[in-house]
Amino acid sequence: MKGTNIFDRDEFSRWMNEAENTLRSAVNDKNSGFYNWCCFKCQQAAEFALKSYLYGVGATPFGHSLTKLVNNLSVQKIDIASILTSCKKLDLFYITSRYANAHSSGAPFEYYDENIANEGLEHAQKVIDFIKGLKNERYPENVL
Repeated sequence: MKGTNIFDRDEFSRWMNEAENTLRSAVNDKNSGFYNWCCFKCQQAAEFALKSYLYGVGATPFGHSLTKLVNNLSVQKIDIASILTSCKKLDLFYITSRYANAHSSGAPFEYYDENIANEGLEHAQKVIDFIKGLKNERYPENVL
């Protein structure tokens, strides 16, 4: 990891911009009734947000589990309590929202509705806001 005073603003911005763009796409999917895809994109948006900070501080995040990625913040003495449950809930969307054999019967889209999609959007926004706030708190010279 890079020194504690070094923050890669460009790498952070690249990943955070993708997180926010993915969340906007998730909203479009929800509004079009593609609730399972909305939920998957919520998971992806949160993943990109977590990775934005981790790459920004010089870490090399691996994998897609939000629960594992957020624990990388905990190791850095960051209190993750406010987003840990959101990460765990969003992790549930990674496979089941996309794969026909993730459920005992039926297609993934049959297991999602507008309420579930709205919850996913709330959780993803919470993670994005947390990461942006964390970055601004620890690296205020690069406030977004």
